[in-house]
Amino acid sequence: MTNKLEKVYNPQNVESRLYKEWQEKGYFNAEVDGKKEPFCIVMQPPNVTGQLHLGHALDSTLQDILIRAKRMQGYSSLYLPGTDHAGIATQIKVEEMLRVEEGKTKYDLGREAFLERVWAWKNEYGDRIVEQQKKLGASCDWRRARFTMDDICARAVREVFVRLYEKGLIYKGSRIINWCPDCTTALSDAEVEYNEKDGKFWHIKYPIKDSGEFLVIATTRPETMLGDTAVAVNPKDKRYKHLVGKTVILPLLNREIPVIEDDYVEMDFGTGCVKITPSHDPNDFEVGKRHSLPEILVMDKNARINENGGQYQGLDRYEARKKIIEDLKELGLLLEIRDHKHNVGSCYRCNTVVEPIISAQWFVKMKPLAEEAIRVVRDSTIKFVPDRFSKIYMNWMENVHDWCISRQLWWGHRIPAFYCEDCGHINVTREDPEKCEKCGSTRLKQDDDVLDTWFSSALWPFSTLGWPEKTPALDYFYPTSVMVTGYDIIFFWVARMIFSGMEHMGREPFKHVFIHGIVRDAQGRKMSKSLGNGIDPLEVVREYGADALRFTLVTGISPGNDTRFQLERVEASRNFANKIWNASRFVLMNLTIDEYGLPVLDKLELPDKWILSKYNKLISEVSDNIDRFELGIAAAKLYDFIWSDFCDWYIELVKPRLSEDADKESRNTAERVLVYVLSDTLKLLHPFMPFITEEIWRTLPHIGESIMISDWPEYSEKLNFESFEREMGTLMNAIRGIRNIRAEMNVPASKKAQLIIVSENPVLAIYKSGEAYLKKLAYVTDAVYLNELPDAEGMVSVNTENAKLFMPFKELVDIEKELSRLNRELEKAHKELDLINGKLSNPGFVSKAPKQLVDSEREKLEKIKALITNINESIEKIKG
Repeated sequence: MTNKLEKVYNPQNVESRLYKEWQEKGYFNAEVDGKKEPFCIVMQPPNVTGQLHLGHALDSTLQDILIRAKRMQGYSSLYLPGTDHAGIATQIKVEEMLRVEEGKTKYDLGREAFLERVWAWKNEYGDRIVEQQKKLGASCDWRRARFTMDDICARAVREVFVRLYEKGLIYKGSRIINWCPDCTTALSDAEVEYNEKDGKFWHIKYPIKDSGEFLVIATTRPETMLGDTAVAVNPKDKRYKHLVGKTVILPLLNREIPVIEDDYVEMDFGTGCVKITPSHDPNDFEVGKRHSLPEILVMDKNARINENGGQYQGLDRYEARKKIIEDLKELGLLLEIRDHKHNVGSCYRCNTVVEPIISAQWFVKMKPLAEEAIRVVRDSTIKFVPDRFSKIYMNWMENVHDWCISRQLWWGHRIPAFYCEDCGHINVTREDPEKCEKCGSTRLKQDDDVLDTWFSSALWPFSTLGWPEKTPALDYFYPTSVMVTGYDIIFFWVARMIFSGMEHMGREPFKHVFIHGIVRDAQGRKMSKSLGNGIDPLEVVREYGADALRFTLVTGISPGNDTRFQLERVEASRNFANKIWNASRFVLMNLTIDEYGLPVLDKLELPDKWILSKYNKLISEVSDNIDRFELGIAAAKLYDFIWSDFCDWYIELVKPRLSEDADKESRNTAERVLVYVLSDTLKLLHPFMPFITEEIWRTLPHIGESIMISDWPEYSEKLNFESFEREMGTLMNAIRGIRNIRAEMNVPASKKAQLIIVSENPVLAIYKSGEAYLKKLAYVTDAVYLNELPDAEGMVSVNTENAKLFMPFKELVDIEKELSRLNRELEKAHKELDLINGKLSNPGFVSKAPKQLVDSEREKLEKIKALITNINESIEKIKG
């Protein structure tokens, strides 16, 4: 063999070269092929503002593992990439750049000039994250890369908007929406994150007109009382029956508001009286509609009190709250203040507390769309992995509210609604209209708002394939195969893709939803800038290689559960890569054959049958694990097989057969098994560690030009050698037991000893056939086979599941020297025991020392006691 591997594996010398070659040769490209079954994953499109973080790296790794495996299994595998325009995030980024670099705002530029700046920024920086994903080895068909605002996606967005509008499923109306005063835009319910916070319940007196009575209401947001238009009580509440129909004087503004009855009010919550603020609370809004109450908005877009707030106009909402409370105290209208924990909604983007306000916005009617989206999950047309997330999805869909889709931004898909300035008609059309469809006027003005970013993302599984055109790719690859995503965006994205697919394609967008958790730091904390615990995946790649990072991210994970990231685990993955590299170098240096293929089965020796049978099972199990999305389990099985079975055992077992004076036929068989198992195990590992597997596979005898387009190994019944696996297992258990007892006694490898094996004849036959392996790996001089127990005096014993093994002690150690050494260790251990006992028996130490230190000493005490026990047992063994 002339092919060689460098002495040390250097990922930096390999990964960029291989990725460039794969891409240039078109290995990532997926074609419409009627002879192949399609497999498709659409990438969760990262924001164009994004920098690669560990969440992206996990997403990309899991998706790429599935794609690479299916490509090798003969599917036409499409990994479809793309990026998201990320409306709020991108606009904020460019606005900040303008402010810092030029001292300007978007209004200084105007809409068109500002959007030109955003597109310029996107063109310069927007593909940065794409290049970063390539560093991880993502095998995407980059020819098909999409952007949520490119012409193809934009056409799909407009078509969907028009269709839903024509069906009456999109409407414009004034409703309570979530408003972010910092981003100055509306948010959908899914974009609001709720956290429990400490707050207050302010109990306020509302005077009854022309009476000495008061109604007491409790509120967590006293600043909204400026917009109160009623006080409500429950119709069944006898306490307030005599006040229904009367009016109260709204404190501070002295506005008269009615006392009304409504079933919404809970009699046993608070005082049983509720202030009704239709413009600032979703429930109050509904009450207001039922009773035709006025709607008084008291805040502007920055959450400052507006002209409806009287003397509080111009104050920030929290400044107004403080002043209102002071004024109520002064008037004697503040009855009491109670501490109160409650859920507070914040903007998912900037964490600002959102303000529910009434606003004219565009909405999608969700109830009609939710029906099919519920059905396809309920009847398992779409399966969540793990299944528990389907319950979360169902709960959200069954209680879904209309989706607010308009955003007060400039960057995004502008709403295709044109207002006639003469007749007021709203024109919603597929192409920009030249005149009003109702009155013929040419004086049309387009809506200033843009669509929620998630509106275009919801169409991703089919818009990326060319819809609304009936393209061959759409017909072939839709429905896609699996959606890989985190549990944090089930509502943002997964739910919306499902109802969009059902509505516009008449079919589910994917068959499976593979949910993964969040990558946390070593202490289990979420990574964030504020904690300073973020890790740059590209730094990890530069230091350890992409394969080490990929393998670390997938090792130990299970669907739906969070995972902890530790650099020590990355080092372990790099060590694994080095182990594979060194084992492969050993194989290559000992090869005389130059062809790949299964050896003649009747020439196989016991270790050959054992490793082939183990490898054969590995194929079946790893393939099954991948199909079940148990990628962490598959990775662990590959690790154990390669590290232990192949490297630590099989290579050691066959070394004597690779020597110059070994039997030629036996050597040829060993070489063929080494190449066959190593080459095909690299194929199984390739989806997880694509670079190192390709580099090694090419140097081995192989068929084909690249491992990534080679055939996936298949289970073969003829390689099922279960009985020989058991025989080899018997020998391996004996070798392990002997090695362990020798290690306990510090016996060097050079010190060999006789081995006496006691068992029944069928078991002894196994040991006799494997005697050569016992001599090499258990350092045995010769073996004696008995059916009856010998005189065990002066012997050290090892028990296995089917035999008792004995070795003469004097052949293992110099008894006098070993006893002397053990007694010295025992004396040292007793001194340490006395020292620790002295500390722990000292009341001053136990009471005054930090608890952590005391607990540490107690732990040391238990360890030293166990050590003394072990030393005493070793001494007793030697003395016999």
